[in-house]
Amino acid sequence: MAASSNFAFLQEHELEDELSFNIESFNRRVITPAFDKVICDELAKELDPFGEEKTMIFCVNQAHAERVKNLLDEAFKEAYGEQYNQAAVEIITGQSDKVETLIRRYKNEPTPNIAITVDLLTTGIDVPKICNLVFMRRVRSRILYEQMKGRATRRCDDIGKTVFRIYDPVDLYASLEAVDTMKPLVKNPNISLEQLVSELTSGASHDAPGSQDDSSHAHDVLDQLSQRVMRILRKAQHKAEDKPTLKKKLDELQEVWGVEPAKLHKHLHDLGPQQAANFVRQHSQLLNQLAAVSALLGSENYPVISTHSDELLVREQNYGQNQKPADYLESFNDFIRSQLNQSAALGVVVNRPRDLTREQLREVRLLLDQHGFSEASLKSAWRNQTNQEIAASIIGYIRQAAIGEALLPFDQRVAQAMQTIYSLQPWTPVQRKWLDRLAKQLVHEVVIDPQQVNDAFRNDGGLKALDRNLGGNLDTVLDTLNQHLWPQAS
Repeated sequence: MAASSNFAFLQEHELEDELSFNIESFNRRVITPAFDKVICDELAKELDPFGEEKTMIFCVNQAHAERVKNLLDEAFKEAYGEQYNQAAVEIITGQSDKVETLIRRYKNEPTPNIAITVDLLTTGIDVPKICNLVFMRRVRSRILYEQMKGRATRRCDDIGKTVFRIYDPVDLYASLEAVDTMKPLVKNPNISLEQLVSELTSGASHDAPGSQDDSSHAHDVLDQLSQRVMRILRKAQHKAEDKPTLKKKLDELQEVWGVEPAKLHKHLHDLGPQQAANFVRQHSQLLNQLAAVSALLGSENYPVISTHSDELLVREQNYGQNQKPADYLESFNDFIRSQLNQSAALGVVVNRPRDLTREQLREVRLLLDQHGFSEASLKSAWRNQTNQEIAASIIGYIRQAAIGEALLPFDQRVAQAMQTIYSLQPWTPVQRKWLDRLAKQLVHEVVIDPQQVNDAFRNDGGLKALDRNLGGNLDTVLDTLNQHLWPQAS
């Protein structure tokens, strides 16, 4: 989901090649009431205020959260009229009244099912029903970003949740993709100074492994921070003789830092990550001071003023390098056919699916994930390409790509297999209820085996109790299921 508007300039000026906003500027100047209205109107079409799925929306500050709440209420009222209950959407921040009660209701009760927050809920809350995340703010910290994503990563069988969705109108994913999952920062010139400082002062960076043996992520951060500081201050030192104001600023900073500015990068590097982080904390104006030096060095950007209304330009699913669903599905088909002779587990999926083990299924999922093919992305691409919602399971997508087998919803396959089982003998009403429970478990698990059945029914006595309740016919039931779910390839 992306929103944009045209820009009008109050004064003509030659802009630098890349006009960029830091985090505070972006959140303050790019996120406007018109922008919020466009996004909230679109969210009202996407989110169900009456459903079981929970949603979490991240805003810039309390005022922004209140604006989003009002705009969402208006959009839902427009869509549902008097049926809409404003209790479905709640602001849950440090400024909320009875915040613990609100969190408890959000976690355990039907309403609210849409929570608007700033940073209160980024960590320390476990709500498996969260299926939707909405980023309406940018953050500079990769660690905070991963914690925000982490609010939705819990599976929830109670509502059939196996995936979650991210709505990202501020393009947060793209801005932090380069440093997601603790990737080294040393060779990435696009990381902002703000983020480098934030990562250096975060305890998690000092605990995470770095790109070299016996180093931490903080070592990588410090290396790049030192390089960035060196480029700014050495350039300033060279130009200081011709710019009295710049020379005066550098002299002031030497007094404040206790270090010659041109040697600050070496000083930080020699201190090491822990002491360098302490230096940054002690000099809390360091970023502003470096920005002031940069401003004295060169051009100054004039403000960009938007006077136009925002409008939704495009709502799209990201498929990595393959931007179109058709391209993504075609690349998946090519990949499956090229890997059939390379992966024994893939061969079992295609040729002998009833023999597939859970370990082989994990191997297949890992192979596909490593090459950008997740079940959720395949399902989305198929829906966007054909306008059909088919939850076919990863096995179905593989077999369709490999042998052209019809793509059927997996719950339909299970239902057809269960009809065969129901016809095996005159089951009692109680036995049918046990069979129904087994079928529901299979819909979530894809591969069902004795160990998995034992774990799923552990609270009811496990495998032995289920076999007893089915009159000693559990093996027959499992064999019949495996035979009828997937036909053997001819």
